[in-house]
Amino acid sequence: MYRNVFMEYGYDEREIDARVEDTWQQLFEGEEETRIYYPVGEDMGYLLDTGNLDVRTEGMSYGMMMAVQMDRKDVFDRIWKWTHTYMYMTEGENAGYFAWSCKPDGSRNSCGPAPDGEEYFALALFFASHRWGDGEAPFDYAVQARSLLRTCIHKGEDGVGYPMWDPERKLIKFVPNCDFSDPSYHLPHFYELFALWAEPGDRRFWKEAAMASRDYLVLSCHPATGLAPEYAYYDGTPNNERGFGHFFSDSYRVAANLGLDEAWFGGDSRMRAIASRIQAFFADKDPSDYRRYTIEGEPFEEPALHPVGLLAANAMAALAAEDGPAARRCVALLWNTPVRTGERRYYDNCLYLLAMLALSGRYRIWMPAKGGCDQLENGGAGHEV
Repeated sequence: MYRNVFMEYGYDEREIDARVEDTWQQLFEGEEETRIYYPVGEDMGYLLDTGNLDVRTEGMSYGMMMAVQMDRKDVFDRIWKWTHTYMYMTEGENAGYFAWSCKPDGSRNSCGPAPDGEEYFALALFFASHRWGDGEAPFDYAVQARSLLRTCIHKGEDGVGYPMWDPERKLIKFVPNCDFSDPSYHLPHFYELFALWAEPGDRRFWKEAAMASRDYLVLSCHPATGLAPEYAYYDGTPNNERGFGHFFSDSYRVAANLGLDEAWFGGDSRMRAIASRIQAFFADKDPSDYRRYTIEGEPFEEPALHPVGLLAANAMAALAAEDGPAARRCVALLWNTPVRTGERRYYDNCLYLLAMLALSGRYRIWMPAKGGCDQLENGGAGHEV
């Protein structure tokens, strides 16, 4: 079911497998210049944003997704225990969400949540439940995932707090107490799975959210370049009130998300067209000269902070884009680029490993064991599809 794009483009299967394993090793077990994961004590660990020296729900949720795809339950449980211990909020208007930024000692930099972390947490937890089975709280993965998704869409109905999705538009917000979005947060392929596994009363919402997000990506991605702004209003137009209305770091993930949506569900020619436009836009650009761009494609003087992350996301779009020179160049660029070293390595290397998993066919949907989630929660083993 899962395409191995690297093999399709002529790379050796053994080299591909070795490259994926080596990338994991460098990020999770390697030397300081590449490592982004740090064990803590006997049973916890965190991913460090090496550029800002904090721990973010973004990185923690990415780390959990990487670990479940690599079948590393030990690392998954360490990350999840750190997250649940230090980031989970039990009081105030954000109770039930996770604090988006903490110091490495676990103290909070903020009590606000970021929805991109919550959606990755939820799906990684479902996959863990399906692949390994549930344990005692907080390792009752499926229970935790359903509870989190219920909070994400019902928060505020009692007058306290705000939901992470706009209830009428079914669109994810940038943060719960605002009325705009971030195109890179839109993961319709995740919502298709939430529509299968969330609380029964919420499943229709998630199915509608998947459709709404694909429609939103058409609105927010430029019709010629395919580029999306970091922030956008609900009508898709760029929100530049704080200077985030252009194509920059957050925006890179749109290409990766388009690729994974096509790999898992496919069938939407609009998403494939956007992926092809993005790759075509970057076809004549060298990573050393990546910039901030308007969504129309006009460059700023400001260089990209995360060029390796950008080229990795563009390569992942090959899962959706039309096969041709632009797609093959993007994939070759990733293959020929090592993981990033230095202080800015965190974001780049997260996107790098996710792209390696996706393009090797190892970023997979993990389904419940035969018999459904009830059997699984009683200790059944899951399977991939």
